Amino acid sequence: MTSLSLPVATLGTPRIGPRRELKLALEGFWAGKISETQLLDTAAGLRAANWARQNSLGATIIPSNDFSLYDQVLDTSVMVGAIPDAYGWKGGPVSLKTYFAMARGSQGDADDVSCGHAHHGHGDTAQEMTKWFDTNYHYMVPEFHKGQTFKLSSRKVVEEYDEAKALGYQTRPVLVGPVTFLKLGKSDDAAVDPVSLLDGLLPVYVEVLQELGRRGAEWVQIDEPCLVLDLNETERSALQRAYARFAKDVPGIKIMLATYFGAIADNLPVALALPVAGLHVDLIRSPQQLNQIESGARKDLVISLGVIDGRNVWRSNLSALVERYKPVIAKLGAGRVQIAPSCSLLHTPIDLELETGLDPDVKSWLAFSVQKIAELSTLATALAGNAGVADALAASDKAAKARQTSPKIHDASVAKRMAAIDDAMRRRTSAFASRAEIQRKRFDLPAFPTTTIGSFPQTADVRNARAAHAKGMLTDVQYEQFLKEETARTVRWQEEIGLDVLVHGEFERNDMVQYFGEQLSGFVFTQYGWVQSYGSRYVRPPILFGDVSRPKPMTVEWWRYSQSLTKKPMKAMLTGPVTILNWSFVRDDLPRSEACRQIALAIRDEVTDLERAGATMIQIDEAALREGLPLRHSEWKTYLDWAVESFRICSTGVADATQIHTHMCYSEFNAIIDAIAAMDADVISIETSRSKMELLDAFTGFKYPNDIGPGVYDIHSPRVPETGEMRDLITLARKRLSDSQLWINPDCGLKTRKWEEVRPALVNMVAAARELRKAS
Repeated sequence: MTSLSLPVATLGTPRIGPRRELKLALEGFWAGKISETQLLDTAAGLRAANWARQNSLGATIIPSNDFSLYDQVLDTSVMVGAIPDAYGWKGGPVSLKTYFAMARGSQGDADDVSCGHAHHGHGDTAQEMTKWFDTNYHYMVPEFHKGQTFKLSSRKVVEEYDEAKALGYQTRPVLVGPVTFLKLGKSDDAAVDPVSLLDGLLPVYVEVLQELGRRGAEWVQIDEPCLVLDLNETERSALQRAYARFAKDVPGIKIMLATYFGAIADNLPVALALPVAGLHVDLIRSPQQLNQIESGARKDLVISLGVIDGRNVWRSNLSALVERYKPVIAKLGAGRVQIAPSCSLLHTPIDLELETGLDPDVKSWLAFSVQKIAELSTLATALAGNAGVADALAASDKAAKARQTSPKIHDASVAKRMAAIDDAMRRRTSAFASRAEIQRKRFDLPAFPTTTIGSFPQTADVRNARAAHAKGMLTDVQYEQFLKEETARTVRWQEEIGLDVLVHGEFERNDMVQYFGEQLSGFVFTQYGWVQSYGSRYVRPPILFGDVSRPKPMTVEWWRYSQSLTKKPMKAMLTGPVTILNWSFVRDDLPRSEACRQIALAIRDEVTDLERAGATMIQIDEAALREGLPLRHSEWKTYLDWAVESFRICSTGVADATQIHTHMCYSEFNAIIDAIAAMDADVISIETSRSKMELLDAFTGFKYPNDIGPGVYDIHSPRVPETGEMRDLITLARKRLSDSQLWINPDCGLKTRKWEEVRPALVNMVAAARELRKAS
């Protein structure tokens, strides 16, 4: 080979800024502290920095339109004018007010979307939000209706291409593909399949592609990750129609069709037959699909090899990748290959070099977005036959060998406990019906008992105190006293408004996963390893690098203190093993099922210690159980078997009189209701307010026997629901479930909301429950 390097493409990069600049700008704008111009200037600066960073690291194919103020699917809804009437849009350019109302909801006040304050008038709820495939990123679900029309309503993709070009970068614009966009949407008419709207949508895409072509774009990346899902013939036909239309109407644009998160599998014949110039494939999730692609692809089809993990933080073994892909390059020809991450780097932190507090050994095994782009460049250079990267390959070899043999990873005592798991550890002593009778007598709660999911607002005072303690400006004693005062105030307030089952507020906790990971062996944490969850909500996932155990109790003393403040039941709050696993960067040298069982044993120890301390209600949140489902239905059972087993391992070591709660977010339960029932939690609370209780249909058809708390208050929006609105939701729930099953609670924890929103909302929630008790 004579080329110095193969082309390096990045598919997409994090938007948030190395120091969370986008979050600060968004929240400043919503609070009325900065102007729209200042927000947009910050966004433009972040885009410019992203392009420059990629260019300096050796990326030769740089994306544009991978940036978003909130979400790329919401951007697509706005681009094509799929804006529900409720948001008052009358056509023309879409304002930020409308954009953020779709994302966050509004109270109907002219200023509330920009300021984010909670008003008490009638307003619009936000669009439904759910997980992007099986990642921890949320997207805003597009909403369609019968007779839906589409019209180009945002030129963002063109404007950002022009913006990059003016800075000297010839980018490859990124679009969410039309079939994926429709398939991920929902219609207000069950008889209307969103994919049936394709023919009305395609002219907007054609218009965008034609304008990009006029502006000088040579390639456009169109993401169709739906190709890794189970598709029906209608959906496959839609893909064929869409790309035939693009080939006919925009022949001058080369399309890189991007798939990721799994194998194309039975959709491969369709994908390979599409008239596109390139195909990107995820060879981390599905390395075996390459052989079929090599043998079945057209001789002129460019193959983008997704060979660096875009969803995890582990450093690649570059020498092994060179050996693996040298024959592939030889077979395909260097002119037909691009080197890329498996998917957009949106799902990884930005720069490992910012981390100064990590264990040096563990740090040497990691790679964040910046490092992954550098790895891609090294790999592309080595695969092109250039010897100039020998030192980088040697450093990669050294790190891979050190990680494989490190004693920090393996713990013999954990292996011994794992081998001792037996059937008795996988089930409660008695069936739910027997437990329920014992628990009803023990707690003597009213009909429609009210509670919350666990956390209360983490105010600026709480965050400032935590920061001051971390910097040594508050002593341990001072910080603990502050937390006790916050907890006591919150417990008193819950009693005053009449909640039936209380929580302590979790002011001592930084994050529902991080808090536990910091106290378990086998985890490390970052300072700046933020990734976007949704909008301005970012998380720092723990990094699970080794065997897991619990050195000492984690929550017992805080529960004991909180219960001492009240005679009402105080729920002990834990995060479940499946959620800790799914919300962490997980080691790739051990099956996920084994890592999850290790975490389950550690949480089991905490559950039994809490019960010994006197806890009568213990909530083990499994917010992320459903999101761990494989994308193909054929693989669900294997995952659900070990996920449910892990929950039962951690929850079954208690007496019948101890009530086990769990909580799940964004879960469409119909297809997995058997598994939810098999978890055998005494009470499950779920998100249902945005879906208007539709999610309960799964529990109704299945005749779910245990208790359920369907959320009646959407905590992901700043708006405050009125009593009547929540009463109506409870009434809808009563049509689907028996009164004896129903608990009343918000959709999720309240840590991200403000007290001025939470107080009236919970007062209204308690009032709604009381009204229904009287009416019953």
